[in-house]
Parts: sequence; structure tokens; C-alpha cells
Amino acid sequence: MTDAGMISGLAGLAGLAAATLLGLLAGALLAEGALLVPYWRTLSAEQFYALHPTYGPRLYRFYAPLTIAAPLAALVSAGLATAAGVHVAAAWGAALLTLALLACYGLFFRAANDAFTRHAVPADELPAALARWAAWHHVRVVIAILAFVCSLLAL
Repeated sequence: MTDAGMISGLAGLAGLAAATLLGLLAGALLAEGALLVPYWRTLSAEQFYALHPTYGPRLYRFYAPLTIAAPLAALVSAGLATAAGVHVAAAWGAALLTLALLACYGLFFRAANDAFTRHAVPADELPAALARWAAWHHVRVVIAILAFVCSLLAL
């Protein structure tokens, strides 16, 4: 096999890995937004804060590996697509969108989730805080779906 053929083959495998991980991440985020977020918003502050110590860490342990693996796979895929000269724009689109997902976490979710963990949001402000969380989450879902679509176009 030639070097070009090997790079092309690796680009295809990396693209498939990126698409798989981005599809899993987008689907999980979509499910969270459709199932958990509306439920959380129906809870009283007392109920929400009673459940958060159980579900907050579980959600973090579930999402952290996907949130790390998907951008890494997308970046590797974009690099190999560039080296192979195939579907470069779509691969980089997916990679850059996954970086936007990480930015959302750093810009909003880290502090918001920490505030929930510390019960730092007063009961009367919790509905508005959860509404902000839901709005940011909606943006994150859209970004993840767009990244997934780009990863499919890169295959």
C-alpha cells in the first residue's frame, strides 16, 4: 500500500470514528434536552437540589468521555482529511463545531453546573437559571447536530 493509500484509509477510519462519536454525543444531548431538562424545570428548588447530588455526577461521568473523545476524533479526522486531500471543508467544519461545544462548556455550563452543585441559586431564581441552562443547552444541541452532519459529509 502506498503512503497516500494508507493516509486515505486512516482518514476514512478517523472520519468514521468522528461521525460515530459525534452522532452519539448529539443524540445524547438531544435526549437530555427532550427528557431531562423539561423534567428538571417542573421540580421545586427543594426537589431539584435533592436530586442534583445524584444525577449531576452521573451526567458528568457519562458526558465527559464523549465530550472529550468527539472533539479529539474530529480534529484527528480533519488533520487526516487534509493530509489525504478529501472532504477537507466538511471535516474541519465538524472539528471546529466540536470546539464550539467545548467553548459552550467553558463559557456557561461549568459555572452553571457548579452553582447548582453548591445550591448557590436561590429558590426564587432557580426557574430563570434553569431556563438559561435550557437555552444554552438548545444551542449546544444544534451545534452538535451540525457537527454530526459535517462529519457525515466528510465520509
